[in-house]
Amino acid sequence: MIEPRHIPADDLALYAMQFLTPEEAAVVQTHLRTCPDCRRELATIQGDLAAFAHTAEMQSPPTLSRQRLMTQVGHEKKAIPAPEPMLRPHHSSDGAVPFAGYGRQTSFEDEYEDEAPRKTGIGTLIFGWAGWAVAAGLAVGGFYIYRQREELQQTLRMNTAQMASLSEDAARARTILDALSDNTTQRVTLTRAETAPAPTGRVIYRSDRGVLLFLASNIAPVAPDKTYELWIIPTDTSRSPIAAGTFKPDARGNASIVLPDVPKGVDAKAFGVTIENNGGSQVPTLPIIMVGM
Repeated sequence: MIEPRHIPADDLALYAMQFLTPEEAAVVQTHLRTCPDCRRELATIQGDLAAFAHTAEMQSPPTLSRQRLMTQVGHEKKAIPAPEPMLRPHHSSDGAVPFAGYGRQTSFEDEYEDEAPRKTGIGTLIFGWAGWAVAAGLAVGGFYIYRQREELQQTLRMNTAQMASLSEDAARARTILDALSDNTTQRVTLTRAETAPAPTGRVIYRSDRGVLLFLASNIAPVAPDKTYELWIIPTDTSRSPIAAGTFKPDARGNASIVLPDVPKGVDAKAFGVTIENNGGSQVPTLPIIMVGM
């Protein structure tokens, strides 16, 4: 059997609970002598098992479960052979010292402890049965702890991925907000290529000071003897529309009227544009081709 680079955690747990075969246990023991990493992992597992054994609430098992356990244990060997008594070294007549512990199997920890005599008989058999019961309980508890640890680690990985996704979404939202609030951001309205953009006009008007600005785009050209004229339609219906200046679009369809001579204090209900003869008119000529309220 080729010795692995590191013993898997599951195998170390089985080793700690003495569930490995003698051959597998020998491989683990050989590896532990030269691998400090695996020894630390084994110490952690043994600590977990010990903590579980000391903190678990002692309860009597159900009768059926106890019978199943005893039936399973009954399939094992019925008797545990007593270890051979340890022979103390003595000198023979020819001066040779015989091997003191021949025939006795020792665990990895026993190699560093002093040997002690063991009692045999009924007491050994009883403690053998109890060892199997405790080992079975520790096995169930140990694997339950490791399953909980794996579930917690999986939950942690999922939470980490969700946090990364939320951070990415927040960064994107911040980028969009910065672009919308930046004065240098270009804003363009797109339409179907075969459809001519609709003519638009924007009015900035302050009635108390008689300040008016008009900006137009996509305005169609008119005949040479015609012009466009802007009108202020007062809120007071008793007053006639007020002429607010004439304009003609340039080659790109843009036009403007800046600070025309209009009376102050006239509240506007709406604004309109008509086509008039050059020079303008004092009364709008129907139809009104553009209107805004």
